This record gives sequence, C-alpha cells and structure tokens, in this order.
Amino acid sequence: MSSFTHFNEQGRARMVDVSHKPETKRTAVAFSQVQMPLDVLEHIEQGKVKKGDVLGVAQVAGVMAAKNTAQWIPMCHPLPLTGIDIHFEPVRQEGQAVIKIYAEVKTTGKTGVEMEALTAAQAAALTIYDMCKALDKGLVIGPTYLLKKTGGKSGDFEREEL
Repeated sequence: MSSFTHFNEQGRARMVDVSHKPETKRTAVAFSQVQMPLDVLEHIEQGKVKKGDVLGVAQVAGVMAAKNTAQWIPMCHPLPLTGIDIHFEPVRQEGQAVIKIYAEVKTTGKTGVEMEALTAAQAAALTIYDMCKALDKGLVIGPTYLLKKTGGKSGDFEREEL
C-alpha cells in the first residue's frame, strides 16, 4: 500500500507530507459554466434578480471557497493563497445562454492550487444557481474541469476548453 501517497502503511487515508518539497510559484485555472435560458441572463445583466447582484455575489463566493478548500476536501493542505480571481463570460447561443466561469488561484508553496481553483469555480456556479433558481430551476451547472496549472514537480498542464 505504501506506493499510494494518500495511504499510510495500515492502508488508511492520510494527508501527504510535503515538508521536504521546495516552495515554488504555482497557479491553477479552473473552468465551469451555468447554462440558462436567455431571459435569465437578461435578468442577471439588467440587475433584476431579486436576490441582488448575481455575479458580484458569485465572485465573492468563489474567493471564499478557494480560501476554505482544505475545510471541504479532506486531504487538501491549507495553503497561503497569494491571489484569487474569478472572471465571468456570458455567451448567447441558439436561444440559450451560458455564463462561463474562470477561476485563477496562485500561491508560492509546496503543493499546488488545482483543488482551490476547482472549488472556486464550482462555488461561483452554485451561487449563480442559488440566486437564479426562482427564475428557473432547470439551470445546468457544468462541466467543471482544470484548464491549466503551472509549477511543481509534475510540471505544467494545459487543456483546451471542452
């Protein structure tokens, strides 16, 4: 069992010891999206959603989620994040709309920030759903995935949007 980094010699889960690793600059960008009817996007853009500024609240939710990822994901290390940014891109397509979400997280540390970026993107998407569900409960979240990561022993990673 010792070849699996998240299991101890008894086969039980553990948080990996990263104390021997050097600190490096690390970044991660995650993607998610929320699909919706055009009228829901129009309500968001015109500030007509009764719960308030949808994208403003989703931005804060994403930042808060990234900062608290270690409280959600059991084997994540608590990290000193040096930057978090969330971008939204509304897209109209064939009678529907999508709000694309890009969450970028940075640190200088011993382990990466992929989980923080993914958590931020998901929290932003969930917040959009929560604030708009009174308009349409059929909103669809996803897909959510890692777009890019830099730094660390495993090197850089980049994928095209699906």
